[in-house]
Amino acid sequence: VTGSRWISKCLDLSSRTPAHGPHPGSGPPQSCFSLTPSWCLQNGRICCRGRRCSFPSRQVFCPREALAEVNWAMNLLKRRSFPLEIHAVCIFYLVLRALDTIEDDMTISLETKVPMLHEFHSYLYQPEWRYTESKEKDKQVLEDFPTISLEFRNLAEVYQDVITDICRKMGVGMAEYLEKKVNSVQDLDKYCHYVAGLVGIGLSRLFSASELEDPIVGQDTELANSMGLFLQKTNIIRDYLQDQLEGREFWPREVWSRYAKKLSDFAKPENADVAVQCLNELITNALHHVPDVLKYLSRLKNQSVFNFCAIPQAMAIATLAACYNNKQVFRGVVKIRKGQAVTVMMDATNVQAVKAIIYQYVEEIYQKIPSTDPSSNKTQQIIATVRTMSLPSSTIVSRNHYSPIYLSCAMLLAALSWQYLSAMSKASEEYIQAGEN
Repeated sequence: VTGSRWISKCLDLSSRTPAHGPHPGSGPPQSCFSLTPSWCLQNGRICCRGRRCSFPSRQVFCPREALAEVNWAMNLLKRRSFPLEIHAVCIFYLVLRALDTIEDDMTISLETKVPMLHEFHSYLYQPEWRYTESKEKDKQVLEDFPTISLEFRNLAEVYQDVITDICRKMGVGMAEYLEKKVNSVQDLDKYCHYVAGLVGIGLSRLFSASELEDPIVGQDTELANSMGLFLQKTNIIRDYLQDQLEGREFWPREVWSRYAKKLSDFAKPENADVAVQCLNELITNALHHVPDVLKYLSRLKNQSVFNFCAIPQAMAIATLAACYNNKQVFRGVVKIRKGQAVTVMMDATNVQAVKAIIYQYVEEIYQKIPSTDPSSNKTQQIIATVRTMSLPSSTIVSRNHYSPIYLSCAMLLAALSWQYLSAMSKASEEYIQAGEN
């Protein structure tokens, strides 16, 4: 998972389609906001076209499948039916996806790829630049890059400066880690900074430049970086087995070498105990970003921006709680329970609610800490810190009054990362199908 996965979608909800019929008990049908080919949001409910609605009176946004993501974003650029700040985020997403596609394409030789990564930011100012030899599924962003770069050059200079600066730094970082391995915890932080922290910094600067948020949001790069690192580390922890199968290693040697001779040894049943101990140490490391996450979220004022940032962070803490002390990480995919992901998405709409979610999941981790775990003391210490910051108040206020920008152009965010949202989509569909049966 690299840069653009931080930004999931920009939804153009100002383009409405006719209602698909009344919903039981919902009164007269209202217009339906078309989200995906099979999902829609109608009367504040999630529904699958042609099926009965579920989750009454709750708003849930479901993501598109990854293969349709680029086409959709490209179409949004052409329609221009949403505010400038959303347009800038959409372009930022497409530019980063193009950069990701170059970095991910294993058919491009290093002799070609390294210069491309270093020079990518300059392609934004070259009207005719495109790359037509990619074999990646998202190759359209490279083939149609002149369309993206034209829209980029039409942005206000302040937005252009942010996007160019982030692309330049990210391209250099990607090139550095094409052959370099993640050996130390410091290497892990640096790699996560390049592929996710920089995205958090760039988004924060865009939020401030658009005046949706105060200048401090874009200026405090340390907090913005932590937002990205927390998501990326969660992905890296959860995706151990998938990365092993695809020949990638992101767990730092400095940590895993204390438990095994090779990182791949953790997948062997006889090494289950030491594998879980290593897992717990990395989760403890990731939890140290939670205080920064809470401080960052507490500064946000705009509802759209808050949801943009809060939902992926809430999903990340839920994922870490599911992974902690869990041998299944080394045997398959650890999934959040059915309905759990949907509940988190619906509830993470204000800082007090997010604090309550975080408090719930760190308590879950605390209850699972083995007394013999080498990292148990460190895990307990960081949980004590997070508890102090996230202690729920007596009343949690729900944000029901959304800003005009949210009503006209809601941004579905997830980020992590794309994997979080993809998993949530599958979980919610399974949940609805189970309810119908």
